[in-house]
Amino acid sequence: MVKDWSKIGGDLGAAIAQLRSSIPEVMKAFSQMDAAVSKNDALEIKTKELIALALGVAARCDGCLAFHARAALKHGATRAEVLEAVGMAIYMGGGPSVIYGAQAVEAYDQFVAIQQGAAA
Repeated sequence: MVKDWSKIGGDLGAAIAQLRSSIPEVMKAFSQMDAAVSKNDALEIKTKELIALALGVAARCDGCLAFHARAALKHGATRAEVLEAVGMAIYMGGGPSVIYGAQAVEAYDQFVAIQQGAAA
């Protein structure tokens, strides 16, 4: 074992609790954002956790790996699914950013418009 991921996740709990008491408004907003994205919607929670895990890989974030590997398992992700998510993180080499995210949505919207024009 290279790292004790359970310990990493547990150790971060105390540090995060300190942040909650030190910057409560920021952490409240972060918790609200977490609640908004952490529900079954167009993507199921398992898929969202696999995405978060891949982003954690791309960002080289130990805490992210600890939290999201645990959450992915909790929500039913298989080892094969985790491996595919990790493969995507490796392929992307850094993950999406706000700018690329905005461009991806713009591209999607344009393809929807093209498809709707073809169907009309």
